[in-house]
Amino acid sequence: MSNVLFDVPGPKARARHRAMAVLGILVVAAILAYIVYRFIDSGQFTARKWEWLQYTQVQTDLANALLATLEAFALGAVLALIFGAIFAAGRLSDHAWLRGISTFIVEFFRAIPLLILMFLFYYGGPAVGISLPPLTAVVLGLTLYNGSVLAEVFRAGIQALPKGQSEAAYALGMRKTQVMTLVLIPQAIRSMLPTIISQLVVLLKDTALGFLVTYPELLYYARYIGSQGDFGRPIVPSTIVIAAIYIALCLLLTALANFIEKRQRRNKKHLEIQRPPMTEDVVGVA
Repeated sequence: MSNVLFDVPGPKARARHRAMAVLGILVVAAILAYIVYRFIDSGQFTARKWEWLQYTQVQTDLANALLATLEAFALGAVLALIFGAIFAAGRLSDHAWLRGISTFIVEFFRAIPLLILMFLFYYGGPAVGISLPPLTAVVLGLTLYNGSVLAEVFRAGIQALPKGQSEAAYALGMRKTQVMTLVLIPQAIRSMLPTIISQLVVLLKDTALGFLVTYPELLYYARYIGSQGDFGRPIVPSTIVIAAIYIALCLLLTALANFIEKRQRRNKKHLEIQRPPMTEDVVGVA
């Protein structure tokens, strides 16, 4: 079947695409192999470069850095979701002045790079007599930036629903708050969930920017341990370990999202099975 913007490839095109895919995989594999070779050749995988992981104090400090990262992520995620929900509701308000204020705030903080926000709160605050701890600066930056993005996600998800949903609810006498909380949001959350989780993954990785404002998270500790001459300055091994931890956290977050999505689908199917069928007699009586 053909599409206006895309023609389904024929046998020759599919063979060409497969050849290009194989070539691309080989190129990527060759680049990774070269990087690993350079690491081995420069002694990055020697025992001396990795012995720092055997020390109890290092393991404790690494665990504390992980907890600091999770703390910033948890606070930033919760506040960003609340921020996004509030300003999405403001952008969907019937009052023009409220829509204008909400739109300005969302677009303003969405346009500013997250790193600038963190620098502004941590280094710019003392200039106006406000000194914030590193955690507060990191969480505020994560909240304002990611919350603005999530506000657009919420707004777009709700507006993507058929208008008949809200019109039917209004016809039953529901107020706008009831329509939003009881009708629109429960339906929109299913379609928004993948995008919300993707943004939370971005938020989790953005916590690494906290090391620039001296927040003792994972990357901050990796830079510290990588500069220790007693361990041979293992900057590459420490970075690899921290990257593996971030990958594991992102995979766990994605797995949680998949579990929630499957659970919602099962509940939806269960409700559809439990719902009594509308018979012709009932329709006739109605």
